[in-house]
Amino acid sequence: MIIGVPKEIKDNENRVALTPAGAAELKRSGHGVLVQKNAGAGSGFSDEQYAKAGAQLIESAAEVFEKAQMIIKVKEPQAPELKLLKEGQILFTYLHLAAEKEVTKGLLDSKVTGIAYETVAEGNFLPLLAPMSEVAGRMSSLIAAYYLQKPQGGKGVLMPGVPGTKPAKVLVLGGGFVGTNAATVAYGMGADVTILERSIPRIRVLKDLMPKATVLVSSHSLIEEELRTTDAMIGAVLVPGAKAPKLVTKEIVASMEPGSVIVDVAIDQGGCSETSRPTSHSKPIFVESGVTHYCVTNMPGAYPRTSTMALTNATLPYALLLAKGGVGALKENVPLKLGLNTYKGKLTCKGVADAFAITYVNPDTLL
Repeated sequence: MIIGVPKEIKDNENRVALTPAGAAELKRSGHGVLVQKNAGAGSGFSDEQYAKAGAQLIESAAEVFEKAQMIIKVKEPQAPELKLLKEGQILFTYLHLAAEKEVTKGLLDSKVTGIAYETVAEGNFLPLLAPMSEVAGRMSSLIAAYYLQKPQGGKGVLMPGVPGTKPAKVLVLGGGFVGTNAATVAYGMGADVTILERSIPRIRVLKDLMPKATVLVSSHSLIEEELRTTDAMIGAVLVPGAKAPKLVTKEIVASMEPGSVIVDVAIDQGGCSETSRPTSHSKPIFVESGVTHYCVTNMPGAYPRTSTMALTNATLPYALLLAKGGVGALKENVPLKLGLNTYKGKLTCKGVADAFAITYVNPDTLL
């Protein structure tokens, strides 16, 4: 199979979908690899490294899309890229379609085989979402600490405090991969950390991991109560493939103290606060009701070297399966089949179908 790797064009997206080492693995397996020139530059990988790995360097994204049977990306296709997709082509990337109606329509119109990293599932584990959840979770606490600075519009509260003062109070909504990593970093910095989580077994794990943190069963009334005195909230809620639930209302945000910070990591799936709206690395924040909101939809793009290597480590085994078996690999591999979001102009992800009231088609009836 011929695999194409275009340069990412989303705002300040410096990750690349494949490292030179990953390209070499695909070549060793007998596949062709096309890499757009400078695709890896933002992650510190040169064209020379890709060429040495056996990849063919291509000048334009249009040529990559034209020649490749499978496109491997990092983020959902942007408007110019949607026009380049072809019927029957495999697109393997993060899609987050429940928050992207126009992208959903574009994929359905192109009849591309859209496989989303974030819905590939091994039981309850999301192996391709996990590494970027770890990056986004860990950086979310660093971002919260930064925007709590007074010159950045914050309260002027130092995360760990100093002897004789209180540390910052950090509220984490959700105790999954994002929430655990966010809480671990904030906890390690010395913040007063509270985690709200619904799963009792998960609460036990989190309490063992962070004995001095407060870990509670989440409820709407508790969210409202905690946010009144919280310095920084990190939204880490996930419903795989579906829109994130709006757990934080506008009224609750209005009750927060001025200079507080919301880092809504769930923004990829629409965000967990009613006040959240997508932002970019070039314009990462906005202020509403006196609260600073950071809602960047590609947070790990800020740390592309780490993120690219972590992502390729996770995606490469699946990319090799797809390159070898094409669509047939979906029949043989249940986790990959769960990643199928669009196929032959049909929507095959229930969460996305529910988000936009579009007819859902069971992939088993199509494959």
